Amino acid sequence: MKRSEEITRQYFDFLEKHIQDVITGAVPEFMELNEIAGQLAVSHQHLTDTIKKEKGHHPCYFYDEKIISEAQSMIADSDYSIAEIARLFTYDPSNFSKFFKKMTGITPGEFRKNSRLL
Repeated sequence: MKRSEEITRQYFDFLEKHIQDVITGAVPEFMELNEIAGQLAVSHQHLTDTIKKEKGHHPCYFYDEKIISEAQSMIADSDYSIAEIARLFTYDPSNFSKFFKKMTGITPGEFRKNSRLL
């Protein structure tokens, strides 16, 4: 395996665990990208360049996508309020709704309503 592929795999594995750790409260907040790079023992710039080269997008794109994916699952499959879910993801409910809408095109409430119709 090429080193760039290894860094990419480590990044995605780290994201998976880190996001779960935030949701469960094992860690208090989401790490910045430079902190994640440090955990992976690479520079911020090297991590960014590597992920862009291997996957075609900035690492933050995948970070946000993973957060949204987890939030969508929780919104669709749990009885937590949107505000409770926002807090689990360490967001102020208003900021969470804005982030969610920016990423998906609809509000968390609309997403929940649509997912319950299916």
